[in-house]
Amino acid sequence: MEKKIRVIVAKAGLDGHDRGAKVIAAALRDAGMEVIYTGLRQTPEMIVEAAIQEDVDAIGISLLSGAHMTIFPRVLDLMKEKGLDDVLLFGGGIIPEDDIKKLKEMGVSELYTPGANTQEIVKFLKKWVAEHSRN
Repeated sequence: MEKKIRVIVAKAGLDGHDRGAKVIAAALRDAGMEVIYTGLRQTPEMIVEAAIQEDVDAIGISLLSGAHMTIFPRVLDLMKEKGLDDVLLFGGGIIPEDDIKKLKEMGVSELYTPGANTQEIVKFLKKWVAEHSRN
C-alpha cells in the first residue's frame, strides 16, 4: 500500500484570514493526502515542532500579512536546526514577485499567489515527494 503524503498547512503570524489555507488543505485532502491544519496565528517554532511531531513530508505556510520575508527564513532556519532537510517547504499568499525570487533562493521550494490552480499545487507536491521519498 502506498504511503499517504503528509502535509502541514499553517497560517503564520497575526494574519487572521484563512480561507486560502482551508481551500488548499481541502484540495490536498481531496487528492488523497493526509493534511494537518494547524489553525491561525502559528509561530515558526510552532509550525516546525508540529512538522516534527506529525512526521510530515511537506510544510505549507499561508501568509497575507506581509511578514513573508521574516517568517519563511525563520522556518527555514528552524528546519535546518532540527534536521528537517527532507521536508518540503512551500507557501502562498500575497507575496511580491521580487520576494518570491529571494525566498526561493533561500530554500523555499515553491510559492503560490492568489488564484493559483490547486491541481498544480497537488501535482507539484506529488512530484516532489516521489523524487525525495524517505522510504
